Amino acid sequence: MKKWLLFCLSVLLFSCSESELETLNDGPYVLYGDRAWQALWVCNGQPKRFEFPPPLARKRIEKCNLSAQLNNQTASRPELAFDNVETVAALSDIHGQFDVFRSLLMAHKIADEQGNWTFGKGHLVVSGDVFSRGPKVTESLWYLANLERQAKSNGGVVHYLLGNHEIMALNNDTRYMHDKYATTEKVLGKPLSELIGPKTVLGDWLLTRNVLVKINRMLFVHGGIHPSLATQNLSLQDINQTFVSHMIKDDTFPESGLGHFLHKTYGPIWYRGYFKAPRATMGDVDRLLQHYDLSHLIVGHTTQTQITPFYNGKVIAVDSGIKRGETGEILLIKNGNFFRGLRNGAVIPFE
Repeated sequence: MKKWLLFCLSVLLFSCSESELETLNDGPYVLYGDRAWQALWVCNGQPKRFEFPPPLARKRIEKCNLSAQLNNQTASRPELAFDNVETVAALSDIHGQFDVFRSLLMAHKIADEQGNWTFGKGHLVVSGDVFSRGPKVTESLWYLANLERQAKSNGGVVHYLLGNHEIMALNNDTRYMHDKYATTEKVLGKPLSELIGPKTVLGDWLLTRNVLVKINRMLFVHGGIHPSLATQNLSLQDINQTFVSHMIKDDTFPESGLGHFLHKTYGPIWYRGYFKAPRATMGDVDRLLQHYDLSHLIVGHTTQTQITPFYNGKVIAVDSGIKRGETGEILLIKNGNFFRGLRNGAVIPFE
């Protein structure tokens, strides 16, 4: 009897996994080739492939309602500093929760229902961790890449900054990825690091992202800047360049020095010292602001119940828990004034 129950249970579990596989859709992942590019999808649990010549102009590809806009331009590294920007919106730690992400942008007229940029000359900052946890990472990436292109055409800018989960994914550390992506790897026969690696459209884009950006006198970064960096003769350009030079952990990855420091606990994608022990002091924060000529540090990574100012408003935490897939907020900055943007479209000024 016991063996029969175990057999029935195994059949039920297998049936559930088969059912889930039949509804699994993911992609596209677009791989470069010398003579042809290859787009890969998982549609209803089955691999789909489409080969085509490298596009000479903009090209849209789609299968199972999953699309991407491609062009013939390779990604380039964005600028690090911008002045005289009137309107900025910022959020972080989307973690594959595309529906919450999209609804926040729509609610605050940054994008419309079709995914078109409607923010004019505004700047949108996504401070890392689009990857991991949730089931719609790929959708979020293509959506963001398309917004970036449209924003540029309309005088605006999208800043997608690197977080710890981007770096983990690029290095094939999939511990926190949704189970869906393990299935994608099996169906397509490729690890995630190949699907988003250097020889892919998404990988080319990811590997040219920055770890920080300065807008007006506000610094946006995923985790934060450790106070010790204010005592060294380092510019923000130095920090960014050293970090992005060592994104892939290979034989050249530094065992010591600044490159090693920046990719560890106190580096810009991991630092939590504004919120957790050992905490930075008010003096530490003031020295950072003075050293880098900043008015504010705006960071993600450490989840709050809502967008929250710390250190007399000089540090603003924008990880509002989008990763839970239920709600979230977006920071809105208009002519130097700060607001919390809610998912229902409400706008609440900072107290």
